[in-house]
Amino acid sequence: MYYITKRFELAGCHRLTLSYESKCSRMHGHNWIVTVYCRSSSLNADGMVTDFSHIKERITTYLDHGNFNELLPFNPTAENIARWICEQIPNCYRVDVMESEGNTAIYTTDDTI
Repeated sequence: MYYITKRFELAGCHRLTLSYESKCSRMHGHNWIVTVYCRSSSLNADGMVTDFSHIKERITTYLDHGNFNELLPFNPTAENIARWICEQIPNCYRVDVMESEGNTAIYTTDDTI
């Protein structure tokens, strides 16, 4: 099995729709740190699991410096963003999304953490 990780930063704003009062219900921004984990039992024709630059490009081209409430069709919590990113990347099985120091959401397609 081959494994790769790609870590990158993107800037974006959001506001959360919550069932309780929170300052996060107001528009605010983060410099998000995203780590994407991919795996494959075989390499593609180029000898890769997935091209590192394609991972970053696929996500940052769409989200970087954007309003996540306008770009994503769900409440843009870190947990939901992690799942969405995982669904965008071939061979991805885990995504970590850190919205601020000490606050990280992890989405995985299986029970490995």
